[in-house]
Amino acid sequence: MSIDVLAFSLLNGTLYGMLLFLLASGLTLIFSMMGVLNFAHASFFMLGAYLGFEFSQGLGFFPALILAPLCVGLIGAGVERFGLRRVHRFGHLGELLFTFGLAFVIEEAVQMIWGRSPQAYPVPAALDFTAFEIFGTGYPAFRLFMLAVSAAIFAGLALLLNRTRVGLIVRASLTHPEMVSMLGHNVPLVFMSVFGAGSALAALGGVIAGPILVTQPSMAAGLGPILFVIVVVGGLGSLGGAFAASLIVGFIQTFAVAIDFSVADAFGLIGVTAPPAALGALLRDVWNVSVSQVGPVIPYLLLVAMLIFRPMGLAGKRA
Repeated sequence: MSIDVLAFSLLNGTLYGMLLFLLASGLTLIFSMMGVLNFAHASFFMLGAYLGFEFSQGLGFFPALILAPLCVGLIGAGVERFGLRRVHRFGHLGELLFTFGLAFVIEEAVQMIWGRSPQAYPVPAALDFTAFEIFGTGYPAFRLFMLAVSAAIFAGLALLLNRTRVGLIVRASLTHPEMVSMLGHNVPLVFMSVFGAGSALAALGGVIAGPILVTQPSMAAGLGPILFVIVVVGGLGSLGGAFAASLIVGFIQTFAVAIDFSVADAFGLIGVTAPPAALGALLRDVWNVSVSQVGPVIPYLLLVAMLIFRPMGLAGKRA
């Protein structure tokens, strides 16, 4: 791998990892507080991208950056108040089925309003320039903006949860909800606020990723499984674990695309240029499969290995 490819892979891997964290952080917060693996979380990301596109058409990108997450956060709070709270008495299976169905409802609603075709969500003019050049190739300023927003969200969440009274109440509500309620705090309101905040974080990721990723109804299905990989690998309920897992997955998928190396190349280094005749037909087909071709599967292999050898994840306390 050349130095220029390595440099851009590091930049893009960090950017993709931070974007994944922006989405996984909201999912982690919701699970930490409520024990709910929200299958509709990626749908809130998609809804944020579409609302960001809609608001940016009339008001501009930066007002959309505030309004779209706020709207989705209110929708998320309403989902918790009038949906999940009622389903909670049926246990975790009822909650999972509820959020699973909600994901399809949101996808169908998006298709009814905006159609099935991708939307032309442009990069804002204020950030549509080259920030710097590496080895003669420019790096877009908007990508640096995405990285800065994601890093600011991580720092803000860490400070909020560990250094403020609000964070203390949120963390105490996780382990001792009865005691927090006896101290005069409205625990159901805390739960609703956390679910709304998690949904807003997903929507914020959609607004900033919409101009880079294709804003289309299938974007939730494309990112949803990866989010659950991150949450499980990082550790259920661990914000720091989600941050580490997001970067790991981001680097894996970015470098896998950049590495054009196969089994044949590996054996070629030791002088074997053709598959042994004793190998079966299937193994001979595998001979020329490159890392870039199996790249999308690697995070899921990591998930399986984590569940086998360390079910609690990198930093989680729940298995």
